[in-house]
Amino acid sequence: MGLLAYILRIPVVLLAIIVHEVSHGYVSYLLGDPTAKMSGRLTFNPFSHLDPFGALCMVLFRFGWAKPVPINPIYYKNRKLGMFLVSFAGPFSNFIMAFLATFIYVLIGRITDFNFALSNIIQILLVEMVFVNIGLGLFNLIPFPPLDGFKIVSLILPQRIYYQILEYERFGFILLIILVYLGTFSNFLTKALYGMLHFFEFVANSILFFL
Repeated sequence: MGLLAYILRIPVVLLAIIVHEVSHGYVSYLLGDPTAKMSGRLTFNPFSHLDPFGALCMVLFRFGWAKPVPINPIYYKNRKLGMFLVSFAGPFSNFIMAFLATFIYVLIGRITDFNFALSNIIQILLVEMVFVNIGLGLFNLIPFPPLDGFKIVSLILPQRIYYQILEYERFGFILLIILVYLGTFSNFLTKALYGMLHFFEFVANSILFFL
């Protein structure tokens, strides 16, 4: 990959992180929890959400994570449903952004075939928007603490097992970094990423066919 693509990926990563974390916090806020707002996490300042190593992984590999938004499920009327909605909100927001970028890419390609000034930069930006957002969403759905996927899966775990896992959650982040370094998730995530990309392309083409 050229230097230009890496440079353009940086603002894409920051935007993906902001949308992901603000979505967590805002959904929790809508459910009655003021914790994220009081912690200053309902902000579009990327430095409030940035995890340096997670962001670096996103720039280098398109897979990574951000600083978790603090929430308090005690405010939810239905705790399990609330936890599911809040946990899934981040990845879902990234998938929405990825689909929108895919749709715009397909639309521009049909109308102009990218035969216009700055087309290379626009293509790279849209491609990075797709890959970074799908990568961030998928990675965070891995059922491994402290990722969103673990919070979702924990809703169906017996309480005894759930609390046993929580005892070791503080080591989860360290183990997660080791697993990322070893490439443990790479094969699965890459296949899932391209599978979702093809699905988004199919949906975008189908919509444009009927327009």
